[in-house]
Amino acid sequence: MIKVAVVGVNHIGKIHCHAYKRHPDTELTAVCDLMQDRAEAAGKLHGVPYYTNLSELLQKEDVDVVVVATAGVEKGSHHFAPTMIAIEAGKSVFVEKPISNNIEEARAMVAAAREKGVRLACNLNHRFTPAAYKAKELVASGKLGSLLFLNMRLTIRNPQEDTEWLHMRALHPHSIDVMRYFAGDIKRVQSFMTKAPGRQSWSTVSINMEFESGAVGHLTGSYDMSMRHPIEYCEVAGNEGRIVVDNVYESMTYYPHESDELTVVRNPLFGGMKGFDDTFDQRINCFIEELKSGVTPEQITASGADALAAQEVIEAAIKSHQLGGAPVTVLS
Repeated sequence: MIKVAVVGVNHIGKIHCHAYKRHPDTELTAVCDLMQDRAEAAGKLHGVPYYTNLSELLQKEDVDVVVVATAGVEKGSHHFAPTMIAIEAGKSVFVEKPISNNIEEARAMVAAAREKGVRLACNLNHRFTPAAYKAKELVASGKLGSLLFLNMRLTIRNPQEDTEWLHMRALHPHSIDVMRYFAGDIKRVQSFMTKAPGRQSWSTVSINMEFESGAVGHLTGSYDMSMRHPIEYCEVAGNEGRIVVDNVYESMTYYPHESDELTVVRNPLFGGMKGFDDTFDQRINCFIEELKSGVTPEQITASGADALAAQEVIEAAIKSHQLGGAPVTVLS
């Protein structure tokens, strides 16, 4: 059994606790939260020891994996300290996204994990669906030929106004990770942003991208849309065909250039994904399988390095907007 400690047991942390409790190969060993009442409530609910200090937890409990489900400013400012403590202790770490809203901290986390030789994974769950797996298989097998362009859209409703960059730093690790999953590293970006009526943050964005491969791409993102309708769309096109992944998990369609016959993968009515929340279990299942099989830190899927790469694109897009839409090279 893989022994798991969850740090941060509010909202997303509660989901993590339940996920590791029900997984057949994991054991929830302990919980931790800076708020005493929150830690105690989670500990009593799950029948495990609870702490307000992660270092103390790691000294007293036998733990294989530390899950960092804290939040903070822009959903990521509280990730750095517990992640670094866990890495220093030599534990595998699964951190929520964004890996950090502070790019220097994100770089330090990835560098520390690499130096210590520990596994650092991130909850970039949007690519963990059967539709995305099939699309990736088609891309990797050359069914699209040479990639030419990607179109990505991720739009939800979120009225929060924590900072002017909340939308970019908190939401788009997902969309950029999906784009990198299919097309690799991003070289340059050019961004334009706007604020919906009454908003103080840059809540809707348009970002042009140039990939290292030479392919081009575009991301439309928004915190100003309805959640009643599809939230996500990804189109990947090459000189021999294209694929479309609709609404994260609902379907994948392959359009070969020289044939009228399509390949369609649909989410089945029975036995398929019941909703978006199932991407969470899909992502955790992958992480656990990789731990069980002993993959190296460099082989971890949706790794800390992947999360950092997405944040580098986000910071470059922010800089481009600040420069009036000038293209900006992404740091690697």
